[in-house]
Amino acid sequence: MGIAERKEREKREMRELIIRTAINLFVERGYEKTSMRAIAGAIDYSPATIYLYFKDKDEIFFAIQTKAFSHLFATMQPLLQVQNPMERLKTLGRVYVKFAMDHPKYYDVMFIMDSPMNAEKNQDKWEIGKQAHSFLENTVQQCLDEGYLEGDAEKIAFLMWSTVHGMASLLIRNRLKMYDCEVWGDYQDLMNASMDVIYKALEIKKE
Repeated sequence: MGIAERKEREKREMRELIIRTAINLFVERGYEKTSMRAIAGAIDYSPATIYLYFKDKDEIFFAIQTKAFSHLFATMQPLLQVQNPMERLKTLGRVYVKFAMDHPKYYDVMFIMDSPMNAEKNQDKWEIGKQAHSFLENTVQQCLDEGYLEGDAEKIAFLMWSTVHGMASLLIRNRLKMYDCEVWGDYQDLMNASMDVIYKALEIKKE
């Protein structure tokens, strides 16, 4: 490995270290109480070193969100093999909630934590975030086109997303103990039963 390649690898590794450390601090302390100095101190570097890789904590937060949405989008890709759009939509809901369960810190940063996200506003296009949402909306549109659903694709997609988001948020905050859910299988049963009610209300009975 040449000097240039080694330096590039070290740079990538340092960025990853900063991101991993920042995720933990953001989740533990919240956005406002997490500083560049705190991130630097957690990995025993000076704040000046952190500024060589990110201009401020908002840029770090945006990098975390981009990484998290990329991961979520990657988990959705195998569902393209599901030919029936209604079955794909149902499976997508389960995949989404499972992602939140498997990656609660990512999910917190993506959808729950209060933060200004100024870095996102300065991006001309935030493609990965749009792609994740478009996957859902395109699947809903295909359900409409093939006669499984009727209505507006954008509104139905919002209903489906807000429903599974609510489930995911309750799950990762351990707010479902009243339903005697102890293991993932219990959560799945509860989630599937709840989603079936919504699907049956939306779905058109095909002859």
